Amino acid sequence: MKVLVTGATGFVGRHVVRALLARGHSVVAVARNAEKARPLPWFTKVEFISCDLHGDFQPALSGGHQAGALIHLAWPGLPNYRGFFHIGRNLPADLAFLEAAVDAGILQIMVAGTCLEFGMQYGPLTEQADTAPITAYGFAKDALRKSLQFLQQDKPFTLQWMRLFYMHGEGQNPKSVLAQLDRAIDEEAPFFEMSAGDQLRDYLRAEDVADNFVLALESSESCSGVINCCSGKPISVLDLVSQRCQARSSHIELRRGYYPYPDYEPLAFWGCPTKLNNLKVPSA
Repeated sequence: MKVLVTGATGFVGRHVVRALLARGHSVVAVARNAEKARPLPWFTKVEFISCDLHGDFQPALSGGHQAGALIHLAWPGLPNYRGFFHIGRNLPADLAFLEAAVDAGILQIMVAGTCLEFGMQYGPLTEQADTAPITAYGFAKDALRKSLQFLQQDKPFTLQWMRLFYMHGEGQNPKSVLAQLDRAIDEEAPFFEMSAGDQLRDYLRAEDVADNFVLALESSESCSGVINCCSGKPISVLDLVSQRCQARSSHIELRRGYYPYPDYEPLAFWGCPTKLNNLKVPSA
């Protein structure tokens, strides 16, 4: 299948392109900056389009690269979760692009969602759970999903909403906890300042996230709607950090409690990846 991937040079996108190629799909990779894409190992194996989807998105939808499916990952401005631009600019721009993609004949649309759609809900979060976002980013993503569901009533297409939880791996945000820890270890810092670390989160390696995207894409007849892309196995941030220290044979001192807990996340929550788990159950 030919797959159009937006945000191809981003944290998730670079891994999704790799996973698609490994499964034999052809890829049209879309991102704003071609120079950022050139060093990536898959650059010469894809059709690359330099395009700002919030400006003129037509280059991504026109020409001789008609795709059978779209994986939409582009979303500028992160990790600022509170900025109104998520609602004022990103939301309408994304909706316009995705409607144009459907009009162009792409009838399988996969979009990256976020666990921040759940707001301050605690505990295990199912794919059927109500959403209650409290950040502009979470609200905009939730509104985009609901808008696309209305669009389906007018222009039928398959919607797969891949709701992301927490990830780590190559290309992650340099401000994320493991990226900062790795930097401190590399620099032989005597200590690492962090939160108390008691919060429970749901983490997946970026490679596993990408494989889940491809698995769901190839299983659209039995796996559509909201899909929790997560491990389903909560881990404390302290344990996550401690395991990385152990893996790197580092004895860096962990100074817990230096940073407060974020006020836009509950202390303990994780996802229930029911749909993905059902796809992974071996047939009898």
